[in-house]
Amino acid sequence: MLVQVITLFGEMFSAITEYGVTGRAAKNGLWQLETINPRQFADNRLGYIDDRPFGGGAGMVMQAPPIQAALNVAFEKSGTKKAIYLSPQGVPLTHEKTLELSKQNHLILLCGRYEGIDERILQANDIEEIAIGDFVVSGGELPAMMLIDAVLRHRSQVLGDEQSAQQDSFCSGLLDYPHYTRPVEFNGQKVPDVLLTGNHQEIAKWRHTQSLLRTKARRPDLWAWYSLTPQEVQLLSEDKSNE
Repeated sequence: MLVQVITLFGEMFSAITEYGVTGRAAKNGLWQLETINPRQFADNRLGYIDDRPFGGGAGMVMQAPPIQAALNVAFEKSGTKKAIYLSPQGVPLTHEKTLELSKQNHLILLCGRYEGIDERILQANDIEEIAIGDFVVSGGELPAMMLIDAVLRHRSQVLGDEQSAQQDSFCSGLLDYPHYTRPVEFNGQKVPDVLLTGNHQEIAKWRHTQSLLRTKARRPDLWAWYSLTPQEVQLLSEDKSNE
């Protein structure tokens, strides 16, 4: 997968090309990152690509010409005319969306700064706006890295254990179950007895029950849309944790 990112701060992306799961995947040639700095297309010797907004107001706006030039470079190399703009005004990034994006061989991500980019860029190109949450950060770089990481987890061979991504939160519509490792007791808290039995059928039942309970308690928005199977209704009825 080739990921092209239009950004003023390409150095920031070393966080995902040199470290952790995504860094290992990059070193193994499973994906490639290319950053394009729109400053190289500035029409002034100081490299300014922002200006005051028409109509007044606080902050600066990234100018259309250098952004369009950077997009054109990405479009030509990737062979696609589609891009993603990381924006708090976009649709929320979901598990389903990351799975959809993981099936593509090219991604073009546009990272804004200041008050954002000239609206005409969004009007003139096939650009999808995506948000990672209902909050604002200083630029699109951190959201872009989060999107890339989430997408790459679905790609073959990126994770050491192929089942890891399939067991993540949201894969089944539920949050993940709690995890434990050695020691058996820590600060007076013991690992749940069922996890020490070696009975994989009972362990699977306990884990699924915990996913149901955790989703119901922590994410009522997800729970409202989740359809319980008869078996899950039985699991919840048998649970004694709240008695």
